[in-house]
Amino acid sequence: MAFRIYTRTGDQGLTGLFGGKRVSKDDIRIEAYGTVDELNAVLGLLSDSCPDKDIIGLIRTIQTDLFTIGAHLTRDPDKEMPLPPLPVDRIAEMEQQMDTWDEHLPALRHFILPAGHELVSRTHVARCVCRRAERRVVALAQVSEVEDVVMRYLNRLSDLLFVLARELGHRLGAEEVAWKPE
Repeated sequence: MAFRIYTRTGDQGLTGLFGGKRVSKDDIRIEAYGTVDELNAVLGLLSDSCPDKDIIGLIRTIQTDLFTIGAHLTRDPDKEMPLPPLPVDRIAEMEQQMDTWDEHLPALRHFILPAGHELVSRTHVARCVCRRAERRVVALAQVSEVEDVVMRYLNRLSDLLFVLARELGHRLGAEEVAWKPE
């Protein structure tokens, strides 16, 4: 018989961590890795609408990283489990990519609205979900051990997504929409 996606084990509001421990589906750990998973899905939507193969490749790399981060967050903190290594070196790579894009982007002289082109707006949605994932991981870190690289990665990723939105707008010839408070 083929593998079934439904198990019925979560019907009472509990879910299993990697390692077997059962916790409530509203546990902060579930919130943290669930939001990382949501970010991954939003990035998939972004890549599916992106015409640039180099950006799609970057997003796929990030999605792979997020699966690894999710695996670490899913682990029962009371058990040692074999997991893929966290993407420590990717943080410096993201910084280098932002510096490369910033070399030709116009200097920011005002706040910009998350608008101007559908692809730019999708990127800002991903940035906002990334910030929420970061907040959930920070909340988890207050009650349980979380590898420092996870918070650093998500923080840098949200920065990268902001600059990526600007880069995509530049490539598409979209005008940045300045915030003009009334």
